[in-house]
Amino acid sequence: MDKIAALFLALLVGACARKPPAPANPAVAKGSQVYANLCATCHGASGNGYVADNAPSLRSPTFLGSASDAFLIAGIARGRPGTAMAGYARAVGGPLDPGDVNALVAYLRDGGPPRLELPPDAVAGDPKAGKVTYQTMCARCHGTQTQRSTAIHLANPILLETASDAFLRWATVEGRPPTSMVPWKDTLRPQQIDDVVAYLRSMAVSAGVTPPPPPPSAPRRGPIVINPRGRHATFVPRDDRFVSIDQLKEALDKKRRLIIADARAPSDWLRLHIVGAISTPYYDPKSLDDLPNDGTWILAYCGCPHHLSGDVVDALRKRGYRHTAIIDEGIYAWQQKGYPVVTAPDQPPSPAPPPAHP
Repeated sequence: MDKIAALFLALLVGACARKPPAPANPAVAKGSQVYANLCATCHGASGNGYVADNAPSLRSPTFLGSASDAFLIAGIARGRPGTAMAGYARAVGGPLDPGDVNALVAYLRDGGPPRLELPPDAVAGDPKAGKVTYQTMCARCHGTQTQRSTAIHLANPILLETASDAFLRWATVEGRPPTSMVPWKDTLRPQQIDDVVAYLRSMAVSAGVTPPPPPPSAPRRGPIVINPRGRHATFVPRDDRFVSIDQLKEALDKKRRLIIADARAPSDWLRLHIVGAISTPYYDPKSLDDLPNDGTWILAYCGCPHHLSGDVVDALRKRGYRHTAIIDEGIYAWQQKGYPVVTAPDQPPSPAPPPAHP
């Protein structure tokens, strides 16, 4: 055997001895697609958050290490009512079946930190003392029961229903690097942190009755056009994009002909929507197919308050719809002004949205 043949044989044997690469996890691949379609628009393509409505980071190691699968599944499936985070499970009116939700969890876990074993015991703290600490240290970012701010709204009923005391305590102790949520372990005493957790628990209220979801691909319920016999509404959108809630209310009071499109997931529409609004989820282009393109103004809103409604308006404009705009302040500002809404039974009151930035 000459040297070249021997070398070739050695390379062949070495190649056969090597382990083949591990096959890709199909659940992770599926979850990646679900994430790109539904989640990236607010949480960012890489999951680092804060693309829209202060959507939190899903990649912080202290979050992924301490969050149970049950907590992640509940957050995806049931959402955070009163915020821009809708419930995405089919059981509440969203587009995902349980396999999709599990795949999304697998994608979030992929390459993440090892899971922590947090203690199951409840934290023993003084909620009255915790309220003082919370108002001094936390409320500026996390808001109050009635007012959201720039960070996660910790008074959200589904969050408090599904988060353990240990999870809340660990988040306070270790923070959420690299976000603006700093570790408080060197600033607050352990008892102060326990008191804050006890105060958060004291804010828990019922999440309300979950409305029954509509059947998949259901036809429109009721008319698409509001005031179909009225004169066409006329708007001059700011920056060719935005119409204020007061302008919309004036047009409705004058019985003007228009369409109001709710860009959120149907689960959010079922819980709360502007009177006369139709469901046109940002991720479902088919929901736009039956909207008339006859000069009737189509105004879209969401909870962001601009991001998802902006996606719907952009999709309509690509189809040639000229009279389209975003309802500037969103659904929660509309509700806070006392303007007419349809609310599912027994829903807790929505907190005021974060103050608008200049």
